[in-house]
Amino acid sequence: MTDVLVPGGRDVRGSLDRASEAERGDADAEADPDTDACVVACPPHPQHRGHRGDERLRAVSDVLTAGGVDCLRFDYGDWDEGYGERADARNAVAWAGERYERVGLFGFSFGGCLALQVASEGDADAVSALAPTARLADDLDAVAAMDDLDCPAQVVFGTRDDTADWEPVVERARELGFDLREFSADHFFVGQAGKVGDAVGEWLLGEL
Repeated sequence: MTDVLVPGGRDVRGSLDRASEAERGDADAEADPDTDACVVACPPHPQHRGHRGDERLRAVSDVLTAGGVDCLRFDYGDWDEGYGERADARNAVAWAGERYERVGLFGFSFGGCLALQVASEGDADAVSALAPTARLADDLDAVAAMDDLDCPAQVVFGTRDDTADWEPVVERARELGFDLREFSADHFFVGQAGKVGDAVGEWLLGEL
């Protein structure tokens, strides 16, 4: 794992999990990536203790790195009603885009909403959203953004989720023919982080 300071004017710090380290157990891997693909992982709501160490983000990262793809998990900068956080995700994607040929996006909950929005701007090669909330504000709308996606997309959801407003995202994803994965789970996928990691990580590996 390598510490990363994401450029962009806000204090955004990340952890780059390297596929080379997962394969070789090498904590001193060279700075140059041994893979040409990276997934940027957006954490859940920072005001509800969301952070880059979230177990669902780690589970996805474990599958990715074992499969030869790096993963950048990051923390948002100071709270900015979703707007600064969206900029943080954009900047993290830009950082990855300067270093890798292919960049995927993944986000959980609040982060899933942002991942879909940022991917709709055209800088991602694949996007997966886990239990994404439909919108953060009138102009921070994941459902509207999905119509502009031009990359493969996946939505993973729990049928017992009564926390996020995920139904509009799933409905639109079904209409658009996105990959849909359904779990009998609550919003936090308690006891199922490993299965979530497999579902998301394996799909992203196949697309990247």
